[in-house]
Amino acid sequence: MIWWLLLAVVVIVVAVVLLRRPATSRRRPVPKAPPRRPAPPRRAPTLVGTPRPGEIWWADVPYEDGTGHKIRPCLVLRGGGKSFEVLKITSQDQSDRTDHVQIPTKAWDPGADHNSWLDLTGPIRVQASSFEDKAGLLDATIWRKVRRLHNV
Repeated sequence: MIWWLLLAVVVIVVAVVLLRRPATSRRRPVPKAPPRRPAPPRRAPTLVGTPRPGEIWWADVPYEDGTGHKIRPCLVLRGGGKSFEVLKITSQDQSDRTDHVQIPTKAWDPGADHNSWLDLTGPIRVQASSFEDKAGLLDATIWRKVRRLHNV
């Protein structure tokens, strides 16, 4: 009968020890998240259609100083084959400059909250492989002015 008493004391001691432990140590361990799969390799965008004069496209446009490039909207002036001449479009306010003209943006960029500015200073040559996606068309009135200015 003494061994029953000893067993009862051991069970009580174990229960007291377990109940006195902090709550965080009684929690079950959180299972580890499964390892993340590596991201699939980035594929080159598929060019749908050919850029045409008067269209606005998203393209990887080089900086004028040759130090890099950036994906930005641009207006196609002329070209075909392996390269095109484009005019840059910026969302930065250029109202103080005479070499930029404000263009409506909502028609080709529904998420825009203000109009953009078309840089009229001169065309930039962009490789055909740099075009990513057609955004839309330039406003017809502004396109006529641009065509006269750049002999398109």
